[in-house]
Amino acid sequence: MSEPPDPAVGAAQRQVSIANPANGLTALRLVLIPVFVVLTASSGLVHPGLRMLACGAFLVASLTDFVDGWIARTWDLVTSFGKVADPIADKLLTGTALILLSWYDQLPWWVTVVILARELGVTGLRFWVIRHGVIPASRGGKIKTALQILAIAWYLWPFSAQVERVGAAIMAAAVVVTVITGLDYVVRAVRLRRAGRA
Repeated sequence: MSEPPDPAVGAAQRQVSIANPANGLTALRLVLIPVFVVLTASSGLVHPGLRMLACGAFLVASLTDFVDGWIARTWDLVTSFGKVADPIADKLLTGTALILLSWYDQLPWWVTVVILARELGVTGLRFWVIRHGVIPASRGGKIKTALQILAIAWYLWPFSAQVERVGAAIMAAAVVVTVITGLDYVVRAVRLRRAGRA
């Protein structure tokens, strides 16, 4: 009669290497951020060709945010590095893009401040309740991210003046969803903390 498997051995075998495709895409996103900054600064958001390249770099980096999470979940490649690096890379990319757009007078500073305040606030809430549990990403949060990416890409691409106005409408929607989902995170964080104390 064979002996039952040792749970410790099974856990060791299930350890995921930090060098995996999901983490590689996260690292690529971090590398693309300075590339995006250089292209945007070089264009001054005036030179059409460089604006297109900057927009392309931003979209490729944003795409890795969706793909790396899907790969990690599908192939069970979730690591501690990925859990920390992925949201940091995401916020760095979006925050950098918003600051650059405001710096070059393409986007009002108050929009950038509102979105960044929300992102930093949600991050703080996650740490505030981390002992009691994890606040999962909501559908609204995913819509918020998609709207922000679309709006930023629209501002970066050298559209005609008439088409550029569409970007302002998309950004307005992104701001509204950003604020609403931020308030939702506050409510869920308070409930989670109360449940944890109880």
